[in-house]
Amino acid sequence: MPQNNTSAPPAHHPGAGLLAGKVAIITGSAMGLGKAMARVFVREGAKVLGADFDPSNAEALAHIGADCVPFHADIRKEADVLAMFAKAKELFGRVDILVNNAGTIATGGDTDLTVANYEEFTQTNFLGAVLCTRVAVETMVPQGGGSIINISSVGSLNCEDRAPIVYSAAKAAVNSLTKAIAVKYGAQGIRANVLAPGFTHSEKTLHATREVIAPMEEKSAFGRAGEGEEQAQVAVFLASDRSSYVNGVVLPVDGGWSVRMA
Repeated sequence: MPQNNTSAPPAHHPGAGLLAGKVAIITGSAMGLGKAMARVFVREGAKVLGADFDPSNAEALAHIGADCVPFHADIRKEADVLAMFAKAKELFGRVDILVNNAGTIATGGDTDLTVANYEEFTQTNFLGAVLCTRVAVETMVPQGGGSIINISSVGSLNCEDRAPIVYSAAKAAVNSLTKAIAVKYGAQGIRANVLAPGFTHSEKTLHATREVIAPMEEKSAFGRAGEGEEQAQVAVFLASDRSSYVNGVVLPVDGGWSVRMA
């Protein structure tokens, strides 16, 4: 029986520059996966507008350097989304990549089908993705295309009783949105794909107890959580020309969690 690989992922050695010459907007960039993607995208040669509602965003991204510009935006508001794209075009001349990463994270087991639940888990997770995607399409079609990467969750593929119902439903809606964009705008050069992370370490897990972390790690076939770097490298692939024939895909990056029978 194969042993679990509990070691950390191997270090990446830069140099390939898979995103050289490309411009990306990454939402939800103040922490976690968004911040990891901003760092890795710049390392791979991209210019990045890192957007976030959190006012600490500029401080969070400062270490990345001049190729990553922080921007304050509430993606639930159309005016903010339009301003975000306008700023990216002002700074860098175009937008080649949109990563819809911003979202409300499910941390509790409240499964009530209430209006409050609906608003909490759909306003950012789905409405924000819709608004950003619409403006991305309007921006990218005249340029000849681009790559839209929507960050979903393994919770969009299968459900468990600990996750709020509407959270899983909102993430499933993101998957459906992505497929529809892929089909409708593929002929105009736009690729739309989903990255669906499993349990991944971030600032939010730093102080969590082993009683909380261990059951989540055990869901992976590797017996460990993912790292932001691992998720970000897959996002780089989806954003780059290496994935030029990949469109409409929902790609779990979860260490095998979503294929388990139990």
